[in-house]
Amino acid sequence: MIEVNQFEEIIQIRMSRELGGKPLYWVAAYLVDGLLIDTGCKHTADELLQFLEDQTVKLVVNTHYHEDHIGANHLLKKKSGIDIFAHRESVPLINQVPKLYPYQEMVWGYPEPTEVDCLSDKLKTDHLHFEVVETPGHCNGHIALVEPEKGWSFSGDLFVSERPAVVRPEENITEIISSMKRLIDLKTDRLILFTSIGNVVQDGRKALQSCIDYFRDLSQRAKQLDKKGLSIEAIRDRLFERESHLAGFTDGQFSSENLVRAVLQS
Repeated sequence: MIEVNQFEEIIQIRMSRELGGKPLYWVAAYLVDGLLIDTGCKHTADELLQFLEDQTVKLVVNTHYHEDHIGANHLLKKKSGIDIFAHRESVPLINQVPKLYPYQEMVWGYPEPTEVDCLSDKLKTDHLHFEVVETPGHCNGHIALVEPEKGWSFSGDLFVSERPAVVRPEENITEIISSMKRLIDLKTDRLILFTSIGNVVQDGRKALQSCIDYFRDLSQRAKQLDKKGLSIEAIRDRLFERESHLAGFTDGQFSSENLVRAVLQS
């Protein structure tokens, strides 16, 4: 399932595996001036390539190595020989079969290993100049692409919402906050976030700062409860009332308990 939207000169391509006529989980790729940012998941790779037949794609950048961002890499490179780039820490991970949980295989599928090249700190298309900003925290090897004159920031999975209730166990809140501050501090007149779940946030600075404030407040409250001797589960229930339903669906990979552990370590 593919849905296409236009934002200024940017084409947003939202993709999801379809089950019973309904999308399971939207992921977004963005096409601007011949640059394709992310390629969605394996389950939608054929649909993406069919859409791109009528578009001009000269190069591809993966914001990071997760399976819902690199799923069409192999087909794109095989059929068109397009150069694909990623952060140096993501490069070897994109060129190997990932270890996926059952929910990941069902929702996104196994991407085929693909040889990609290392990104430099700047990227030029025919009419645009992008800065490559290192934004770890969601995972290592994560980057955002920023067009400073336009004020566009293709931020991958760095920002999902202002008040996320779940994270993966490997996410690092301290690094996420630092990465968000790095984007806030960019010398651009505006900062529009183009997120990997398909949200386009017009006031990116305000949204990022709100998320930072939320994480800091959550950390302070969690640490106060921890000093009182409450267990992780009890702190979770104080802060969120109960565990998220996503925890059961994702084998505990997306959970509020993970978020509690992460803010306690921040």
